[in-house]
Amino acid sequence: PRLAGLAKPHFSLLQLVSEKVGGAEGTKLDDDFKEMEKKVDVTSKAVTEVLARTIEYLQPNPASRAKLTMLNTVSKIRGQVKNPGYPQSEGLLGECMIRHGKELGGESNFGDALLDAGESMKRLAEVKDSLDIEVKQNFIDPLQNLCEKDLKEIQHHLKKLEGRRLDFDYKKKRQGKIPDEELRQALEKFEESKEVAETSMHNLLETDIEQVSQLSALVDAQLDYHRQAVQILDELAEKLKRRMREASSRPKREYKPKPREPFDLGEPEQSNGGFPCTTAPKIAASSSFRSSDKPIRTPSRSMPPLDQPSCKALYDFEPENDGELGFREGDVITLTNQIDENWYEGMLDGQSGFFPLSYVEVLVPLPQ
Repeated sequence: PRLAGLAKPHFSLLQLVSEKVGGAEGTKLDDDFKEMEKKVDVTSKAVTEVLARTIEYLQPNPASRAKLTMLNTVSKIRGQVKNPGYPQSEGLLGECMIRHGKELGGESNFGDALLDAGESMKRLAEVKDSLDIEVKQNFIDPLQNLCEKDLKEIQHHLKKLEGRRLDFDYKKKRQGKIPDEELRQALEKFEESKEVAETSMHNLLETDIEQVSQLSALVDAQLDYHRQAVQILDELAEKLKRRMREASSRPKREYKPKPREPFDLGEPEQSNGGFPCTTAPKIAASSSFRSSDKPIRTPSRSMPPLDQPSCKALYDFEPENDGELGFREGDVITLTNQIDENWYEGMLDGQSGFFPLSYVEVLVPLPQ
């Protein structure tokens, strides 16, 4: 639909023909149109990069980042989602603390403190889940929709306008050789496309307060997360201080060694105090137990066909997070996706996972 009140061109169709038709130079768009097009281009770049950095800020782990980008699809299938489907680092830390706190037992001050801290970390993980979901629904999804719908639609209109401009310029040069009606129709189509493109760009730029609202939703979600996190950590800090006060008020238990029982050595049978003397086996120089030796690699990994996207490992990579793919120097890995400018997703020996771009040399790049 056309925008009501949009300024009409400053010249009529016939004036444009009479002014432009004599020259060989192509029809140029006015400065206001070019300025509007430039602002739309800057907006598009800003939205695209802010989206990528927001997702990276929420989840530095590329495996979790990939699942976060799929969260909207899952929520449409299952309804309202309370868990994003990947573990938070706070939750993993909490589980570790609770496990070791239970092993230390109730008589250990440290064990009890670990249990307190572990429960608080698990609560922090739940709050972080809520942050991720809130930001995904109220900030990331609307901006992605802006990219995939409004900005893409503007690009379509601009591309169509350029095609009609070229068609009009071509027919202008053939004036006298083609019917005047054909030239007039080409001009009308050009002006129609220009107005549609102007309207779509104008609507985007005039309603950018919507992006401010979405940015406000991001900040509100962060504030809510940090308020809850501060409350949880304040409660934990008070618990730990109370434990320290209670421990300092209790009398210290002194260590009293048990009395030694007399031990009768009897008659010495051997010169080393009665213990049999055995010679430790000598380790050959070629033994694999030497600290300087590296384990022998088995180069029996399956090689992917070189006509599909693949890369070669330059160094060994040991996974540190769930979802990462480990490999050895020289392994050839099948590329399946590029997460961002620093991480790839690939497959090796039937295992799929993420790995850093700096560890590999691309043999066959992914299709653009």
